[in-house]
Parts: sequence; structure tokens; C-alpha cells
Amino acid sequence: MNTPSKSLRSLMKLSAALALAALAALAQAQSWPDKPVKLIVPAPAGGTMDVIARILGEQLAADIGQPVIIDNKPGAGGAIGVQAMNAAPADGQTLMVMVSNILTEIPHVMKTSFDPLKDVKPVVAVARSGLVFVAAPNFPASDVKGVVAYVKANPGKVSYASYSAGTGSHYAGAIFNRKAGLDLTHVPFPGSPPALQNVMGGQIGLMFDGMVTSLPMIKAGKIKVLAVGTKTRSPYLPDVPTMAELGYPEIDIANWAGIVAPSAVSAEVVDKVSAAVQKAVSAPKVRERLQSLGFEVITPIGPAQLGPMVREEHARNAAIVKSFGISQ
Repeated sequence: MNTPSKSLRSLMKLSAALALAALAALAQAQSWPDKPVKLIVPAPAGGTMDVIARILGEQLAADIGQPVIIDNKPGAGGAIGVQAMNAAPADGQTLMVMVSNILTEIPHVMKTSFDPLKDVKPVVAVARSGLVFVAAPNFPASDVKGVVAYVKANPGKVSYASYSAGTGSHYAGAIFNRKAGLDLTHVPFPGSPPALQNVMGGQIGLMFDGMVTSLPMIKAGKIKVLAVGTKTRSPYLPDVPTMAELGYPEIDIANWAGIVAPSAVSAEVVDKVSAAVQKAVSAPKVRERLQSLGFEVITPIGPAQLGPMVREEHARNAAIVKSFGISQ
């Protein structure tokens, strides 16, 4: 009787292994979620990512019939959060709510312990948040032209805050500094809330911040709004000019917010998670809450489109960092 050749036996073993892997992935996808889901937030409580995580988590828990736990892991430009996510089993039960700068901006300026294009799998983007240029309530200028004049008249005395080195908040300030010929000092913070506290208190004069965290403070008169850091005016501040209108077209920075998973999570589970999150964000009360906070709710972008988008944004920001010499 003929026996299979060594190469044929190897092929048969490989085929069997692939079939078993496919069956395991299918079983995993069918069981998701079979226990509480953890949403890691790589930022402090109260910031943009934390806010969206809690809104999504509440609706997601109701939809999937499992508790959703919010776990804040701030620090190291998002790396602590990514490490915590990747240390968990790759079954889709531990995910991360994040803003895209963790993957597309920060790694160009800070040395991170993960590869943003290999170690994280984009799942779904559900909202967008642009930047707004704000000033301390006691800052002696109320528009961008006045800011430039004051800083030039007071060399070495004015600082700008950011919600972390390597973020759009940092990028926008560095670009403005260079284009306007200023000598602003960059002061990074671990998230928007502590940075805004210093701006509201007058310890730091200026900041490019996310619309979500600054809008309530603008409405309350706790900070001054100077301009919007995106190419089009914001529906939340329609009378406020864009930085492009004021002569700084390079400042056009917005980040999407959404869910990512460990790279080892199967495509089947990723698709199931994406569908669940898209369902959650389609709930009218979720959309209304996000919009009331200053998020622009977008048509959800799934994993097939989101992966290429991350790579494109990553390349674009690499060019910005090189062009403007942005460093930590």
C-alpha cells in the first residue's frame, strides 16, 4: 500500500491545523461575549476618551447583556493602556477605547513599547473631535492676532499646555509657535483635565485642546476661545474662526474616537465587536449625549476601512513631525 510522502503528510498536518484554528476562531466569535467586557481607557478619568468610554459602555452593557467595566490606565502616551490590553487573553473581552492620536501621533514623538501598526487591531471608529485654541481667562489677549503680539512683546514668558507630548494638542502648538515666529514653552500634561486646570487657573496661558473637554469650560466662561484647529468651523462654535482663516492652514487636526483590540484577536471576533459597538452608537440617546458633549458623531467606520486609515494618518503625521521638527 502506498503511503503519503513526507511533503504530503506535512501539507495534511498544516491543513488540519488551519481547520482547527478556524473552528476555534468561529467558536470564540459565537461565544462573544460570554463574560464581562473590560474597556481600557489609556487616559485619566474625565478626559475625552474616558467620557466616550462611559457613554458607549453603558449602552453596550444593555445591548450584550454583560457588565462593561471601565478601567483607566493613563500614562506613557497610551503605552500602559495598550500593554494592559495585550496582556489579557485575545478573546475580545478586553478592548480599548481610544482616540486615534495614540496610534497616529504620539509614536512619532515618544518612544513607545508597542508598534501602533502591528500590535493593535482597529475595530471601529464612531466619533470625531477637533481641536480648539483656548486661553486662560486672565490672558491679556482675546484673539490670535493679539496673542502673537503679546508673546512677541514678552519673550520667554508665555507657555502653552498640551494633553500629552506627541498629541495633536502638542503638534498644533508647535506648528503655531514656528509659523508665528514665537518662543512659547511647551508644558505637557497627562491628559486634558490637569492641563485645563492650569489654564483655567492662569498658571499657563494657552492650549490647543479637544473640543469635548474645552467646550463646557468655554460655555461657562472659565477659558477664552481664540480659534478652531480644524479646516472648517465647528457647529458648536460657528462664530469662532479657524486657524486656517487666520493664516495657519497647517493646523487642521482632528482625531477619531473608537475601539481597538489586541492584534491577536480573530477577525470573526473583531467583526462581532464592531457590529455591537455600531449598534450601541446608533441608539438615539447615545448620539445625543455624544453630540451634547461636543463630539461629531460619524457614520461608523469598520475594521476593513479603519486599518488603512490608521496607516494613512500615521504617515501624514510623520511628515508633519519631520517638517516642523516637533520633539518631546
